[in-house]
Amino acid sequence: MWLKNSSIGRKVVMSVTGIALVLFLTFHMGMNLVAVFSNPDYTDPLNNGYNQICHFLGANWYALVGTLGLAALFIIHIIYAIWLTIQNRKARGNERYDVVERRETVKWASQNMFVLGLIVVIGLGLHLFNFWYNMQFQEILGHETAVTAIGNVAVYDGYQFIKLAFANPIYTALYVVWLVALWFHLTHGFWSAIQTIGWSNDLWINRWKTISNIYSTIIVVCFLFVVVWFYVGSL
Repeated sequence: MWLKNSSIGRKVVMSVTGIALVLFLTFHMGMNLVAVFSNPDYTDPLNNGYNQICHFLGANWYALVGTLGLAALFIIHIIYAIWLTIQNRKARGNERYDVVERRETVKWASQNMFVLGLIVVIGLGLHLFNFWYNMQFQEILGHETAVTAIGNVAVYDGYQFIKLAFANPIYTALYVVWLVALWFHLTHGFWSAIQTIGWSNDLWINRWKTISNIYSTIIVVCFLFVVVWFYVGSL
């Protein structure tokens, strides 16, 4: 099958899964912004707008199907990224060790996509531990609460989990590093994916690069805003 047996096919798989993940990030970013505008003073977790979304997206069948689908997209994206990196290294051979002058059009992000992707994966692991493990996973196990530093918290009380995570300055700093790496990864990956699937030409390639930079910046700045908002609120 050409999607796995050819270099172009593997790049197409990388591009399609990457665009799908960008769409998920857009949804997740919008969901996180709801937390900023939700009621911070509540006795019942469901009196908080963000928690209502978390409750809706708990261990329901549609949320579980979405989670499995998202995990599949991410795993495929990672596998093909490693595959293409190994292939490119083999193709270049010892040339990659030669000291050559880089073209001005070759940006730093494009030269370090794998490293940036690795940072994104590590950051995702931290994110899953702080949120998915304490929320949906605990609900799958049949638990109504998760044990935290402040005691048991309802599994759908996402607002409380956000407060706990970003009250920790170390976690906050790690999230900032993660999001900066994500920005570099997205700004190159977005337009590159568009180019790979053929939605560009000599005229549109620069337009797509501009769109990629703007769109990626909006996503990452909004995520950073939530992190900083809750960190400052914890001081």
